[in-house]
Amino acid sequence: MGLLDGKKLLVTGVLTDGSIAFHVARLAQEEGAEVVLSSFGRQFRLTQAIARRLPKEAPVVQLDVTDAEDLAALPERVREHVDHLDGVVHSIGFAPQSVMGGNFLAAEWADVATALEVSAFSLKSLATATQPLLTGGGSIVGLTFDARFAWPVYDWMGVAKAAFESTSRYLARDLGPQGIRVNVVSAGPIRTTAAKSIPGFESMEGGWDGRAPLGWDVHDPEPTARAVAALLSDWFPKTTGEMVHVDGGVHAMGQ
Repeated sequence: MGLLDGKKLLVTGVLTDGSIAFHVARLAQEEGAEVVLSSFGRQFRLTQAIARRLPKEAPVVQLDVTDAEDLAALPERVREHVDHLDGVVHSIGFAPQSVMGGNFLAAEWADVATALEVSAFSLKSLATATQPLLTGGGSIVGLTFDARFAWPVYDWMGVAKAAFESTSRYLARDLGPQGIRVNVVSAGPIRTTAAKSIPGFESMEGGWDGRAPLGWDVHDPEPTARAVAALLSDWFPKTTGEMVHVDGGVHAMGQ
């Protein structure tokens, strides 16, 4: 019996087979879940191609989390493949390079607003769009990079992640009465496509392994994917509004 037997999940953010979201989808299928992916624009065909590398090819539905029409149509699109959802994975983030890489003071509001909408407000957008599908309660899990600190080069994406983490707590408050849990996983640095787009990302990952009591491999998304799968399962029935660290223990060290 798998950890996610019978679960029906929507996983966003699968772009390559190196994406954390890809490994979440793979592990979820291996643990018995039925998975639907989402994508949009020029990335849509890429996601369809990557979906064929999963243990079982997953259907892909159109979803731009900044598009009101897409959000409104999401329940109908998902129901073409599954009749409800038990869990949703938010793996969505974007910030123009002009607001990262040491440009904190020079950043313009229009670009900062884009980062906040795509990387933080989208959690609320996705939660409310999938709410009609989470008829029996369920679990929403997001991915973050611990925003309690001012990281080198992360700049306004760090601010967006702080807003993202706060949003998850407010959603936990408002969706809890419906049996919907909302948690986030704070992963250590993983060399995903998104990470590589951050100017100076090397300065964030440098030395992480040496500071982590358990060690850290920037090429291994499996530990993070396992934490997401666990939070999607029934083994955390009364855990919500939480941030689970999967970073080798760096968050707990003084230096």
